[in-house]
Amino acid sequence: MQKDVVIIGAGPAGIFTALEMLKKGSRQKILIVEKGRAVEDRRCPKDKAGRCVNCKPYCHITTGFSGAGAFSDGKLSLSYEVGGDLPNLIGAVKAQETIHYADQIYLEFGADTHVEGLGNTEEVKEIRKRAIQAGLKLVDCPIRHLGTEKAQALYYAIEQHLLEKGVEMLFGYECTDLILEGGVCRGVRITGGQESLEILAGHTIIATGRRGADWLESLCAEYNIAHQPGTVDIGVRVEVRNEVMETVNRVLYESKLVGYPRPFKNKVRTFCQNPGGFVSQENYDDDLAVVNGHSYKELKSDNTNLAILCSHNFSYPFNQPIAYAQKVGELTNMLGAGHILVQRFGDILDGKRTWPKELAFSNVRPTLPDAVAGDITAAMPYRSMMNIINFIQAMDQVVPGFASTETLLYSPELKFYSNRVKMDEELSTNIAGLHCLGDSSGWTRGLMMASVMGVLMGRRLAEEELGASV
Repeated sequence: MQKDVVIIGAGPAGIFTALEMLKKGSRQKILIVEKGRAVEDRRCPKDKAGRCVNCKPYCHITTGFSGAGAFSDGKLSLSYEVGGDLPNLIGAVKAQETIHYADQIYLEFGADTHVEGLGNTEEVKEIRKRAIQAGLKLVDCPIRHLGTEKAQALYYAIEQHLLEKGVEMLFGYECTDLILEGGVCRGVRITGGQESLEILAGHTIIATGRRGADWLESLCAEYNIAHQPGTVDIGVRVEVRNEVMETVNRVLYESKLVGYPRPFKNKVRTFCQNPGGFVSQENYDDDLAVVNGHSYKELKSDNTNLAILCSHNFSYPFNQPIAYAQKVGELTNMLGAGHILVQRFGDILDGKRTWPKELAFSNVRPTLPDAVAGDITAAMPYRSMMNIINFIQAMDQVVPGFASTETLLYSPELKFYSNRVKMDEELSTNIAGLHCLGDSSGWTRGLMMASVMGVLMGRRLAEEELGASV
């Protein structure tokens, strides 16, 4: 099969590559290969079963058209300071301009026009003052909240638009290998069921998201695709009553705080805050269960949840940060018999596990009912655990009550961005014809920056086509 452009992965990076090519008038033949299902066919059985059933061959929350975006809380961060290190590659000004451009596309397809975190200047100053006193930095970042249920409708509209404009999509097919000839990528090999295909293309784009980071790392090692071990995030999902977060939720919606707590001074940050949200479970390959959080537009809980992530950068000779984080997750899963572990913060400080009866009497009732009460400190590395504890105590100065005895910590929360592929500003790797985008590339974190990377890739391919036709 011959195409001009083949895109592996139908997450935001791959989707926006195709969208931008169409917007620029490209007539190239585009094929998107996705091992999951179309967005309208994605279903999480937990909605009916009430618990995670560990879907095979993949988790429907993380895999399928729009990637994890369709089942996430659907927050678009509108500041270049949030979402990874792409501004270091393309420049802050270009990153911010492209965020605005990509945001307009989301609006065209039905995103909520309301932006959270604007105004309330005096109250923001007060929160910032408390953050400074606690040794934390408050990052200003307006948020456009799609909502989990609204995100699915929006991405369905994008999916149908791409199909109507002639973009081909192969669902249920997985990329197994690259086709390389003399240092040039000529395409990919894919399999779906009993069928195997070779797709030849002038440009091959790998955009497999966090779920595909480990697979991309193996490709880099096999084919000498220039890369370097990057950062891996290990942390917890914290859940408190809405009353504790009331002011921050109203003024900022999402408080993005960064700190470097002693004694290790690793970067620790908040991520993905969900007012009135729900803690959720996602399953990765090899049955690895990790925790996440969702926030709906209509359905609300009594709690707010957010991630606290500790960034780990490993030095020579260690070069397997993704595997390291996976081992942390596997050990935690082992303690929870395959489920997410949950523990009260006060029990961590007291050096004891949490028991189910203690959760039943708490003000904070878990929104992930099948989480197993236990002891996350038995699996969490000491360095990470100390960073998290000290960060939570600093957060308590910004948000009084955050470090209460009944605050819930769920584990493991892991973000696999580690393998950073070396690319130039044109998003080209050292292998001609091969490009790596989105979270799997190691350059982005989250929906918006992955979308930005796709816009830039699509723009470049369309301009290249136009130049060739002149």
